Amino acid sequence: MPKPRLNWAAEPWSDDEHLECAMVVPETADAATFTFRAPSGAWFDYQPGQFITLDLPLPSGNVQRTYTISSSPSRPLSISVTVKAQRTSLATRWMLDHLRPGMRIKAYGPSGIFSSHRHPAKKHLFISAGSGVTPMMSMTTWAWDSGEMPDIVFVHAARSPSDIIFRHRLEQFADRVPGLQLRFTVEQNDPFTAWTGYQGRLNQIMLGLMAPDYLEREVFCCGPEPFMQSVRDMLVALGFDMDHYHQESFGAPIKTEADAPVIDDVAPEEGAKAQITFAASGVTTPCAETDTVLAVAKRSGLNIPSGCTFGLCGTCKIRKISGEVHMVHNGGISDEDIEEGYILACCSHPLGPIAVEV
Repeated sequence: MPKPRLNWAAEPWSDDEHLECAMVVPETADAATFTFRAPSGAWFDYQPGQFITLDLPLPSGNVQRTYTISSSPSRPLSISVTVKAQRTSLATRWMLDHLRPGMRIKAYGPSGIFSSHRHPAKKHLFISAGSGVTPMMSMTTWAWDSGEMPDIVFVHAARSPSDIIFRHRLEQFADRVPGLQLRFTVEQNDPFTAWTGYQGRLNQIMLGLMAPDYLEREVFCCGPEPFMQSVRDMLVALGFDMDHYHQESFGAPIKTEADAPVIDDVAPEEGAKAQITFAASGVTTPCAETDTVLAVAKRSGLNIPSGCTFGLCGTCKIRKISGEVHMVHNGGISDEDIEEGYILACCSHPLGPIAVEV
């Protein structure tokens, strides 16, 4: 079969035509990049950061799955998606096990509103986790191919160094373009391999070190919802103008502005009243939602042992009996402790009346 060639006289590819898998490239132990071409030689026109929907022929019947495009429209001969298998995934697992060069599948798109083209800026901050790196790779490749010096801080969180998708390709970009600054953080090291980057969950302190001028940057974020929630909490707590924050979801990429959900995160409000009951001391004190539990305790003559005062050391961990708090910590408390009702007094703000064991 002759290889398809780019036909500049042709129209851009449309989803009336099937895609042909041209190449499969392993990226990590559980992720791979699938590159497609149009058999007619049509070229691909889309915005970096957009997604495409693949119609996959599973044994149980065709299923449609949406994947962010990891290639860049500055390279229009082909289009690529990079997929990572989750424990419960069926379609992605089928792709990794069965989709091979020469196979043709139906696809729809491209579409989506998550793109740096829609929010032009001189300085960008890309924040991603896991396979959320894919739209960032597309936008970074576009910036590289543009021939202009970019100003991108690229922050990515992964389980381990070997799980960083596109690590070597990004490092090759950064080796030659000083305007691309890579900032990786991992939860654990790979055995017998030195890691000199950041380690631990992304937090406010890390973000300030990674991108000291984050307040001046247009932020694009993609990853699991809990990760994006923590990023939003960090940025709000740091005084970032959220009009310059944009995100794309793992589960349901947004096709149009009208489909975009309203992000209405719960956070302390200026002027909003709250109340803290220190149960063991028999003290109830009115306060503002912008006050921390630690500050209210000190003001009430109570002592909660504390150290860093910014959610890192964990010294001020106490148990919350009732009510809700807004807590943005820097790693000083575990998820297990939070599930059991513990909070860090130094970085917890009461959202209405609460009670604590102090």
